[in-house]
Amino acid sequence: MVEKSQIGALWPSLFDPFRQFGTRVAEWVAPASEASSGEDAYRISLELPGVAEEDIDLTAEGGVVTVKGEKKTEREEKGDTWYFSERQYGSFSRSFRLPPDADDTAVKAALKDGVLTVTVPRAAREQAQGRRVPIGRG
Repeated sequence: MVEKSQIGALWPSLFDPFRQFGTRVAEWVAPASEASSGEDAYRISLELPGVAEEDIDLTAEGGVVTVKGEKKTEREEKGDTWYFSERQYGSFSRSFRLPPDADDTAVKAALKDGVLTVTVPRAAREQAQGRRVPIGRG
């Protein structure tokens, strides 16, 4: 009986010729992101390489910014005696809860070099403090 560990020694991997590319196929679940705050605004950056602007849906509602989209990537290489094709795709959705002083009615976004930067200005001080609610009698 051949043990599982011996099978690897007996049969070289069929995919060894492709290891020269250094590429690892993995599922793409959600884009990496960074969030920061400045004196005047909050900024959220998401890595979206290979995602077209028309494939991104950005919403800001109820104190939450949501970025949804779909990534479609394809790579194909051919040689005299070999063929290699790699595809990576999938839908994604990321949501970010905003602080109380964020003005989600004035959100701006820009896509440059595969990075989406979302800017959410801070609300004016009087807006951020809320309003006093009178209490009725009876």
